[in-house]
Amino acid sequence: MDIHPIHVYGLTETYGPHTVCKWQEHWDELPVNEQALLISRQGQAYVTAERARVVDAELKDVPQDGKTIREVVMQGNLVAKGYYNDPEATEKAFAGGWFHSGDLGVWHPGGYIELKDRSMDVIISGGENISSIEVEHTIAQHPAVYEVAVVAISHEKWGERPKAFISLKPGEQVTEQEIIRFCRDRLAHFKCPDQVEIGELPKTSTGKVQKFVLREKEWAHQVNRNH
Repeated sequence: MDIHPIHVYGLTETYGPHTVCKWQEHWDELPVNEQALLISRQGQAYVTAERARVVDAELKDVPQDGKTIREVVMQGNLVAKGYYNDPEATEKAFAGGWFHSGDLGVWHPGGYIELKDRSMDVIISGGENISSIEVEHTIAQHPAVYEVAVVAISHEKWGERPKAFISLKPGEQVTEQEIIRFCRDRLAHFKCPDQVEIGELPKTSTGKVQKFVLREKEWAHQVNRNH
C-alpha cells in the first residue's frame, strides 16, 4: 500500500511529537529484522527543539553506547513552561532548565535515543532492575499475542516480580506456562514473568493501555510501592 510508518515520540508537556526516527539511507541494505529495530527507536528532535538528551542526575550526557539507561530530557519551542498554579511540580519537572520526561532511555551512536521504560514502571526484583518494556517486546514476538502489558507485583522474597497481561489474536490460544517458557528461551530467567493473565487490557479513549489500572489492581491489598 506504499505506507511508510514513522516513529515519533512526545508527551503532553511537549504538545505532541518532540522527536522523530528519521530513516537513514544506509539502513536500506540491512536485514529486515535489523531495520525493524532501528525504526522502533525514538530518534531525535524536530527542528523546533533542542537535541533530546539522555542525562544522569547532574544533567550530564551519558555515553552514546546504547547501554547506559538514564532519563530523557527536552527543551524547545513546543515544550511547556510549567504546570498551571503548581510551582512545586514545575520546579521539579523543569529542574536545570530542561523538561524531565520521566522516561528512561539509552543514547545510541549517531545520536538517536531509544526508550527503555518509564521510571515508575521499572520492576525492582531482588535488587535487580527489570525493564517492563523489554519483557513486553519479548512477549509481543509470540505469534498468538496481540497486545501485552507488564507490571510489578508484590513478592515475599524478591520484593517485586513481573506479571504479564496479554490479549490474544482472534482464534489463537496459549497458556500461561507457554508464555513463560517463551520468555525463558529469550530472556535472562530473572526477567521472565512469574504470572500471565489473559484477557482484555484496560485502555484510554485513544487506545493507550492503562498500566496504572493493572498496577493498582495488583497492589490493592499490598503496601504501596516506594517508587
